[in-house]
Amino acid sequence: MTHEAAWPSHGGQGAPLLARFGLPPDHPLLDFSANLNPLGPPAWVAARLAVAAEGLARYPAPDYRPAREAIAREAGVTAEQVLLTNGGAEAIFLTAAGHAGGRAVIVQPTFTEYARACRAFGLAVANRVLAAPEFRLDPERLAAALSPGSLLFLCRPNNPTASLVPRAAIERLLTLAALRGSRVVVDEAFIDFVTPPEESLAPLLARFDNLILLRSLTKLYALPGLRVGYLLASEPVVRQLQACQPPWSVNHLAADLVAPLLADGAFLARTQQWLSSEHPRLQSGLVAAGLEVVPSRANFFLVRPALEPRAASGQGHGAALFERLLRSGILARHTHGFRGLDGDWLRVALRDRAANDRLLAVLSEEDAP
Repeated sequence: MTHEAAWPSHGGQGAPLLARFGLPPDHPLLDFSANLNPLGPPAWVAARLAVAAEGLARYPAPDYRPAREAIAREAGVTAEQVLLTNGGAEAIFLTAAGHAGGRAVIVQPTFTEYARACRAFGLAVANRVLAAPEFRLDPERLAAALSPGSLLFLCRPNNPTASLVPRAAIERLLTLAALRGSRVVVDEAFIDFVTPPEESLAPLLARFDNLILLRSLTKLYALPGLRVGYLLASEPVVRQLQACQPPWSVNHLAADLVAPLLADGAFLARTQQWLSSEHPRLQSGLVAAGLEVVPSRANFFLVRPALEPRAASGQGHGAALFERLLRSGILARHTHGFRGLDGDWLRVALRDRAANDRLLAVLSEEDAP
């Protein structure tokens, strides 16, 4: 390695990694580090944005009523239970802001922005690290870490493990958390990619006023640059968190797209068709290439070479595989910074057939670890 640079904290950031390994900025890369739908954005989006651009000279309606009503119809809740946000990230930070100075429990390894949001608003954090490779959650043990007024952050399906906590376990956890006066925050940014499809947790909002659901539209519709997400909760909780939100935090273009995106059933059907075809094929191919693969319920896979323990140099075989893939033109997601993974595992996204074939071909080369 000829140049040292920081490990980026998110996927889709090839430049600093190329610099870290002394590769030129124009080194060709297939990006498997960002978990986006390879089918999107839907073909009609560009034309819709062009028409909506006429509204850029006006402030958005501060209540975003049409977008919230569309989400409410989709989720089976009232519009007053919906808060539109600037991507899933703002939903996370608003949740922390609404509980500033309190206490949070984070189920690890998971998305690093939960901890960052808690630090930003002075929440004391206790981490509960699930053991690889099962990442099995015990609701009783987890609830024992909760206290009155605390938050529990849980990702479902979890990023980066792609594991899915069963609905029954979520219900048990909500019951136990309510007894302890705690709220459960379930981030479902990747729920639309669950294969086979999973029943929504939204109906649980009618029974549990301590549930906060976070959602994102940017992953499914491949619109990360637009930033549009939302959270679902009881009406009092929505009002509490809305009071922490800056005015007009969601731009007009993003808000205008919400209703037509949710109405595009054909796009969702094509996505499910792609998942049902490519997901089992890539999972089998990764196993055949000699990798340990955590059973995945999402559009990505957590993998590591079956060779363990670490090499004598101290470098894990996962780190060696990351570098080899990068030099071969494949950008995987490193796991430095994820508690309990520490760079020994890699996360690879599910992409289209041609890209998936390229990944498997590189993994099958004779010098694979």
